[in-house]
Amino acid sequence: EADPSLQALESRQEEILKRLYELKSAVDGLSKMIQTPDADFDVTNIIQTDEFSPLTANGADLDLMLGKDYGALKDVVINANPSLPPLSLLVIHSLLCERYKILSAVHTHSSVKSVPETLLKCFGEQTKKQPRHEYQLGFTLIWKDVPKPQMKFSIQTMCPIEGEGNIARFLFSLFGQKYNAVTSTLIDSWVDTAIFQLKEGSSKERGAVLRSMNAALGKSSWLVGNELTVADVVAWCALRQTGTANTAPANVQKWMKSCENLAPFSSVMKLLK
Repeated sequence: EADPSLQALESRQEEILKRLYELKSAVDGLSKMIQTPDADFDVTNIIQTDEFSPLTANGADLDLMLGKDYGALKDVVINANPSLPPLSLLVIHSLLCERYKILSAVHTHSSVKSVPETLLKCFGEQTKKQPRHEYQLGFTLIWKDVPKPQMKFSIQTMCPIEGEGNIARFLFSLFGQKYNAVTSTLIDSWVDTAIFQLKEGSSKERGAVLRSMNAALGKSSWLVGNELTVADVVAWCALRQTGTANTAPANVQKWMKSCENLAPFSSVMKLLK
């Protein structure tokens, strides 16, 4: 009869060998990834086969996105500093107004001494309000002395989403568009590039980004594929806010005009004058 201690030793040995085999497989996989020279593969075909739905189509399930609260109006509340207004959020607000019935409001926090009249009326003249229950979404902007924009849609339970790019991504998701992994990654990359290099970077970084944008826009009408995405909104706002739009190369200039032909962009243009 086998010694139990030997059996235990054999079992441990088999487990160790199994783990070593799994580790070797993982290392082999990483090695192939590093050695395969396909980092610059052209993803244009993958993007073009993605299913883009027009922004005027049906939206997302707001109960699913924002949580169901016994039929109460879903409220998105954003704090932003008037010294550097998050233009992309204003553009997306206008786009959302084309899709949903939105109860919009602008307030000023006591931490801010004064706010320009244009920012106080950035949602336009508010007409006579209907009862709250007749709206699908509440969108409240509070001008406040904060280092970066903050957003909450469940005031009691959630930590704020911070940063213009992150908030823009979330709000754009309310259009209910579905992207494949490659398209989603490229959109996220352009949003980060627009915020950290176009808006906050050096002149050298901006020049490099403009060249990359010009190349991308030579292949398609928009930064990612053939439909407007949040990447276009954030990048356009960054270029306009930093004053580099007039020195942009030809494809970028043409793309900017395409953006400005859309009403939500042209309404934000008034804030830049």
